[in-house]
Amino acid sequence: MDQGVETQRDHRLGTLIMGALGVVFGDIGTSPLYSVKEALGGGHAIATSPANVFGVISLVLWALIIMITLKYLMFIMQADNKGEGGIMALVALAQRSVGRDHRLQRFIGLLGMCGLALFLGDGLITPAISVLSAVEGLGVATPLFKPFILPITLFVLGALFFFQSSGTERVGKFFGPIMLLWFLCIGTAGFAQVMHRPDIMWAFNPANGIRFVTNDLGGAFIALGSVFLCVTGGEALYADMGHFGRRPMTLAWNWLVFPALTLNYLGQGALILERPEAAENPFFHLIPSWCLLPMVGLATAATVIASQAVISGAFSASCEAIQLNFLPRMAVIHTSEHKMGQIYVPALNWALLVGVVFVVVAFKSSDNLAAAYGIAVTGAMLIDTFLAFGLVLRVVKRWNWWFSTVLLVCFASCDLTFFSANVLKIPNGGWFPLALGLAILIVMVTWRRGGKLAREAWSRDAVNLDDFLQHSQANTFPKAPGTAVFLTADPHSAPRALMQNMSCNCVVHERVVVLSTKTRHVPYVADDKRLEVEALPNNFYRMTLHFGYQETPDIPQALEKCELGGKPFNINDTYFFIGRVAFIPTERTRHLISAWQLNLYLVMQHNAVSTASYLQIPVERVIELGVRIPL
Repeated sequence: MDQGVETQRDHRLGTLIMGALGVVFGDIGTSPLYSVKEALGGGHAIATSPANVFGVISLVLWALIIMITLKYLMFIMQADNKGEGGIMALVALAQRSVGRDHRLQRFIGLLGMCGLALFLGDGLITPAISVLSAVEGLGVATPLFKPFILPITLFVLGALFFFQSSGTERVGKFFGPIMLLWFLCIGTAGFAQVMHRPDIMWAFNPANGIRFVTNDLGGAFIALGSVFLCVTGGEALYADMGHFGRRPMTLAWNWLVFPALTLNYLGQGALILERPEAAENPFFHLIPSWCLLPMVGLATAATVIASQAVISGAFSASCEAIQLNFLPRMAVIHTSEHKMGQIYVPALNWALLVGVVFVVVAFKSSDNLAAAYGIAVTGAMLIDTFLAFGLVLRVVKRWNWWFSTVLLVCFASCDLTFFSANVLKIPNGGWFPLALGLAILIVMVTWRRGGKLAREAWSRDAVNLDDFLQHSQANTFPKAPGTAVFLTADPHSAPRALMQNMSCNCVVHERVVVLSTKTRHVPYVADDKRLEVEALPNNFYRMTLHFGYQETPDIPQALEKCELGGKPFNINDTYFFIGRVAFIPTERTRHLISAWQLNLYLVMQHNAVSTASYLQIPVERVIELGVRIPL
């Protein structure tokens, strides 16, 4: 019996490790395609002298050790929110750690919005640079393919985004084995070259990296911007922790991913020591000519998988941001009946496709794109470091103050160094992800600020629900059969749709529910804590539904087991009354928010997915009542 249980555990662990290979490590696993090439053969390349080669490879290896093995796997992944990770998990935990200090909560919220904006900007560039770098291998095989590199790249990316709506459940089971083959191949290719130049193993000595930096501080600082590309995708380890767990991801990294990446980077360094001209594209020059085309195909598959992971991460992060009211409501479609994390956000998908096509056409090559890549990732990693070590691990997880501070200073120094090196890329393309992130940040700040004004306007003339029931004539009105549910943001105020319905129709239902939804700062809410019900006079009920920030609200499903007055909830005899709000700008509003920001908020509010659709209420059970509210 014990042996059977142990076998099941081993099988589950192996499945999780394989899944992590296919989802978590795709981005960082395809970094060898462009990181060394950009440092030693790109537009800002340094001389390919032996000292420089040893220095760059040493910095790459130690960047992987410090930023991934130590920072993320050993420390930051302990800052989990009930097993979940990612920027939204950090924000929720950090806001909880400061209690009711509203200023600090707003500051943490702003940091979270900045991190999310940078993450979404990274989600735009990663598919472009990854797939483009893989397809450029055709140009190494023969110059005849060079005119077709951009069209093939656009075709691959277009197909990737086109099939997002079908979900990844069917093809996802192939991701792990493909990435396993990828890591085995790049490790083998690197190992073969290391055997020709075993002296490259001296790159493990950090003195080579230190000597490289001290001998040419300016050149080394520029090179650091390219060296950082080897750790892009590292934040995915933390973001996807909830799907696979810390242990499977650590095992996959320590026993396969890190050794394969190390061998490949060492192999590229050894190749450049022997043939400096190979720095133009050292990854594909490592590959024997007889298997170059199959390797281009495998690289393209690996970069598609890496891009898929980034796109799925963008969908999940945007869904969490919608739940936490950082973004306007968007349609969210679940593509799997069995796995909650597999979702599709149509508006974001097509926006990403347009952006990716623009990036590929505008930058034209992975060398040009590398100049734009990195600065968004370093910014996001710096925010992770500050929130994790500065607040979550020290306050929530109760780590020793001195230990947390020392780690914060050490890792923040590394992040700031890489960030500063990437700042030099701003004139050559680094401005693009910053501009994109700023645009997304403006959208989020405007949505939050406009929403606050809207809630204040809504509550100015609000009537207390208990007082309303006490003084209204609800008990004298004719009773309509069934249940009426009135949705409201404030469960203690009488919904305007309720007052409007009673004043116009002079009728109430047998059971009336005043329903509000709340998003908790936890990923998921247990079923026994989902629902709060309070009985009020005249068969009225005050009800609150709680959801986690990783859950998509489903009102009918949440009410399935609910009983009102001894009768079970029945969707077929229930109508949901929703106020369709039209906000009217006033002179007062213009002193609180600029005209362009107000107009942007009103446009987003008008185009946001309807409350009924977002809460998954059947359209035939919805009655909307128009409400005009002066801002």
